[in-house]
Amino acid sequence: MRAHLWAILLAGTTVGELYVAFPVAAALQRKGARLAFLFTYIGASGVCRIPMTLFEASFLGLEFTIIRYVVAVPFIVLSSKIMGSYLQKREYQIRM
Repeated sequence: MRAHLWAILLAGTTVGELYVAFPVAAALQRKGARLAFLFTYIGASGVCRIPMTLFEASFLGLEFTIIRYVVAVPFIVLSSKIMGSYLQKREYQIRM
């Protein structure tokens, strides 16, 4: 669970669009990160970026932003764990 928290925090500091997350995820994979961690990072980089959160909170309200985080983040972690364990059981390897 700690690794997923770090993935979310790292994704939150990513500046740029979602396509910026893929080279970072590739670098993390080369360093030995598991698939579930990579899925959490990619999912969170689409949802939890600080600049987007500030923009969203100012236009849609802080309550909406908090509700979105409370709903989205657990689903990101849950789905990444499911996909990671499924692909790990099938011995999936990322080729570069």
